[in-house]
Amino acid sequence: MKSARTSRAWIRAHINDSFVRKANHEGYRSRAAYKLQEIAERDALFMPGMTVVDLGAAPGSWSQVALESVGAAGRVFALDMLDMAPLPGVTFIKGDFRKDDVLAELEKALDGKRADLVISDMAPNLTGIRVSDQAHGMYLAELALAFCREHLNPGKNFLVKVFQGSDFETFRQSMQADFAKVVIRKPKASRDRSKELYLLGLEKII
Repeated sequence: MKSARTSRAWIRAHINDSFVRKANHEGYRSRAAYKLQEIAERDALFMPGMTVVDLGAAPGSWSQVALESVGAAGRVFALDMLDMAPLPGVTFIKGDFRKDDVLAELEKALDGKRADLVISDMAPNLTGIRVSDQAHGMYLAELALAFCREHLNPGKNFLVKVFQGSDFETFRQSMQADFAKVVIRKPKASRDRSKELYLLGLEKII
């Protein structure tokens, strides 16, 4: 009974969430769009004509924001192991980011070019076991950082979701070795009870 009550409470809170209602009204696929919008506006992440890679893209709200921001001259590549409804102008690759063949497909789509911005809202399937969930989430963040080392242009930026926990500081220091500056962002659309934070690496060093 407790689980059912918790589920009903979550559904009520979700329906009444102002960002959910706003996303439905404005045509975004999830409330997560406003997390990216706030960070992008604060830190001037987007410019027309950019090439953006969106890791863990489904259902596609971050890709929607990216596409609107880079314009017709820009390119957006989205990757997720889940299905994502097509977005005109977005190149979507379905597959597990942890597998080499999926990364190879993304590299092929980039056609030898590097990204001007990498964004990652990837999260593991949550089990409710905090230590395990945090470790799995950090592993995905590490994979995204490794991708940036190979495929992000020097001087460009990387935005990644992480979860607060024992490995947070170690990962932040890893990012600091690759970027001129690393800052923490907690956008308003990120629920207060959530342990998620966003790390923004500014100006990739090499």
